[in-house]
Amino acid sequence: MAEIKVPELAESITEGTIAQWLKQKGDQVQKGEYIVELETDKVNVEIISDYDGVLTELLAEEGDTVKVGEAIAVVGEQAGGEQIKAEEQGKEAESPDEPAENQQTQSAQPENQAGREEHSADDDSQGRVIASPAARKLAREKGINLNQVSSQDPLGRVRKQDVESYTPNQQKPEDNKPANNRPEKAAPAAAANEDNTRFERIKMSRRRQTIANRLVEVQQTAAMLTTFNEVDMTAVMELRKKWKDRFFEENDVRLGFMSFFTKAVVAALKKTPYLNAEIQGDEFVLKKFYDIGVAVAADEGLVVPVIRDADRKNFAEIERDINDLAEKARSNKLSLKDLQGGSFTITNGGVFGSLLSTPILNGPQVGILGMHTIQLRPVAIDKDRMENRPMMYIALSYDHRIVDGKEAVTFLKHIKQLMEDPESLLLQG
Repeated sequence: MAEIKVPELAESITEGTIAQWLKQKGDQVQKGEYIVELETDKVNVEIISDYDGVLTELLAEEGDTVKVGEAIAVVGEQAGGEQIKAEEQGKEAESPDEPAENQQTQSAQPENQAGREEHSADDDSQGRVIASPAARKLAREKGINLNQVSSQDPLGRVRKQDVESYTPNQQKPEDNKPANNRPEKAAPAAAANEDNTRFERIKMSRRRQTIANRLVEVQQTAAMLTTFNEVDMTAVMELRKKWKDRFFEENDVRLGFMSFFTKAVVAALKKTPYLNAEIQGDEFVLKKFYDIGVAVAADEGLVVPVIRDADRKNFAEIERDINDLAEKARSNKLSLKDLQGGSFTITNGGVFGSLLSTPILNGPQVGILGMHTIQLRPVAIDKDRMENRPMMYIALSYDHRIVDGKEAVTFLKHIKQLMEDPESLLLQG
């Protein structure tokens, strides 16, 4: 027998939530085979078995929180799952004249076990309900018949949140208190919960909870301020149009706006180094590298994978990194290494049509650049001429504890100059 334990994940991650068991009790497993998916604050991690054998016991259920080093499963040496099932059936069919030791063990079981078995028999007699292990566990604890729980899952599977939001239509038998002894303010809540057509309760994923906590933490701990500028994108768009076909033929990747902005950000950070820093206690830590985070909208929330050493990469390498990281984010394949570190962040709300916004810092970083949608607007060329130009608002949110307004304005002004003369970016690296 060998235990499968939660491995060391990352320095800042000490626990996770069982998202899904990829193997079930009685399944044959091989060394190196994935057996469980663990949801952490940053990414979902698949844990492998270090042993060959049969999964004889699951020590945690879906939805349970487990800590690093905690045992979550047991692998035995049985030949296959059928042997385990046969053993379980054999235990149920043992005769009453079994040894006294076994009788004493059975009589020592908790009284509520009988109730649980009764409840399971109830479920089986009415047809087995498809439910997650976490939902079954919670239903047993609350004494709820899963056949009476409505599922919000398109496939009809009862989840833990369905059990949590379940409200019985009738009073429980054990509630024998007179109606006038009940708290008056409990009635409206019960009535609201009964109307499932007007409300839907969705439990926040671990990642969404982490995002929420960190955004609030940044606003509470940083002196965040945002300054704005606008960029005439005419030159970039003309350069991109001129070279995009040849660029794709030679590099097998499309030339987008993000590589221009990434190169411009690196050049601007070199002029304003305090935006490429962080605060640790009573010290400023200036970073001599340029690992640029790019915010990507995934199904389970915003993630910020990092382009390493962006100052040493050309346009094609940056575009390739962005595409690879975005694809990994959407398919939930990002590793912890992809998300760790980062000295500055770029977020592009323009892809969703945002005209203007104030991005929130990605702590402990002290700066984040927000790109927005490109919009034709009339621009004064000189005293006598007006032209419609493709304009983009850009926003820099920064921590005023380390960055002064002068540096912030200088940073954005340099971004504007480089983007309006994109050929000068070739001289930056």
